[in-house]
Amino acid sequence: MEDHEKGYFAEKDSADVVIGRNKDAKDQRLKEVMTVIIRKLHEAVKEIEPTQKEWLDAIMFLTRTGQMCTDWRQEFILLSDTLGVSMLVDAINHRKPDAASESTVLGPFYVEDAPELPLGTNICLDRKGQDMVISGVVRDTSGRPISNVKLDVWQTNDDGFYDVQQKGLQPDFNLRGVFRTDNTGNYWFRAVKPRFYPIPDDGPVGQLLTKLGRHPYRPAHLHFIISADGFETLTTHIFDPDDPYIDSDAVFGVKKSLLAKFVWMDDPKRAEQLDFGNPFWETKFDFVLAPTRDGGSH
Repeated sequence: MEDHEKGYFAEKDSADVVIGRNKDAKDQRLKEVMTVIIRKLHEAVKEIEPTQKEWLDAIMFLTRTGQMCTDWRQEFILLSDTLGVSMLVDAINHRKPDAASESTVLGPFYVEDAPELPLGTNICLDRKGQDMVISGVVRDTSGRPISNVKLDVWQTNDDGFYDVQQKGLQPDFNLRGVFRTDNTGNYWFRAVKPRFYPIPDDGPVGQLLTKLGRHPYRPAHLHFIISADGFETLTTHIFDPDDPYIDSDAVFGVKKSLLAKFVWMDDPKRAEQLDFGNPFWETKFDFVLAPTRDGGSH
């Protein structure tokens, strides 16, 4: 028997026996990862002491989760999101200087190749919902504005759905667009006030949330992917602080620094200039980008 072979399986040293069999793994990173996963999994099983039926139920839950996945829906990502793992992985991979804006999860409804539009464009193509104007400045960590920053933005409509969820009901690329900051680092565009919405809850993850006494809702937010040469790309949201689900986001995406102010404006003259009805919503939010390791430049 070689040193890494621990002999026959026994409850006491179960993890060591399994880990030992992986001694000759060709991928060292995989070996490291599986060592931790096996050890923690065996610890959990020993602490929980599941019945064989409970373990089969767990396996069937994972089976149903996989069967729910399609080209446009990833139930395993949803599971990761609702357990807070997606946000934890995001936090580990996007540690930033204190001055920089914080990131959050991408979400499942991002669409590539949204049209690039002039500043001020209204991205609400069907003009349904409460008008809102969004503006701000993008700066570096020293406070200097950054020009020609790309802002890829998207959001739900007034009913809480993204365009890809309502093909044929919403126009393609409704409430999506790409903008670039001007020479003073400013951006602005028009849209509608986003609305809270449930994550897909008609599958095993939704059933799990119900059994855990949890709701499936995400608070109202706007998505941003912000990128510029010499700076780390920022994937983030801004949130409505008055949303009823702001303190209980189903996927744990809310961070205090990402709370914006959604202001109800009664200004007929400005509403006319914006081609809005009056009153309307306004939010202003500035972003700060962290330089890449070789330093930002603009």
